[in-house]
Amino acid sequence: MTARIQKALDGLGQSFPKGTAEKLDTLISELERWNRKVNLTAIRDKDEMISAHLLDSLAAAPLLEGETVLDVGTGPGFPGLPLAIVHPERQFTLLDSNNKKIMFAQHAAGLLGLDNVAAVKARGEDYAPGHGFDTVIARALAALPRLVEIAGHHVGEDGVFVALKGRYPAEELEELEQLELPWCHAVTELNVPGLEKGSRHAVLLRRQP
Repeated sequence: MTARIQKALDGLGQSFPKGTAEKLDTLISELERWNRKVNLTAIRDKDEMISAHLLDSLAAAPLLEGETVLDVGTGPGFPGLPLAIVHPERQFTLLDSNNKKIMFAQHAAGLLGLDNVAAVKARGEDYAPGHGFDTVIARALAALPRLVEIAGHHVGEDGVFVALKGRYPAEELEELEQLELPWCHAVTELNVPGLEKGSRHAVLLRRQP
């Protein structure tokens, strides 16, 4: 499985730290093991996990900015855990209101020795860390207007909100513009090996100056 993961990583066209494939193998093996007892994700097949969880998370790695990252609605740790593995120099906070999923994220971070990860059980609206984050990221959590409502206040003054989406979210962007909120946006298509071309996009939201 490690060799399959390494081959998949090569398809992303990024450079990753030594030992990344081994750690990612441990992560999805543990996810599969927990999934047999606790329903953490609908994806059960490890090969499918490689593309839908690992690569889908890591495709966003070049979009991270600054030293602190908040993953809102992380579920069992995606995209936060894979990103923390490949960015040990950054501090990641993984946020979710589902206790069993946060318990897995905490367990996996400990198992992998990720001292740059804190997993917190809370809703994005209620979480109050007392500071903003350089990058806030969310994957398939909510439509863009709702996403800004849930977690926009966690974005630091010069930070970026990375909203990971499926196909180009034209309707959501139109709704966001109609609300005339103080955010400007850019959209980039993500290449995720194993997933259909054009099926993944990232919306980068920044506060207007």
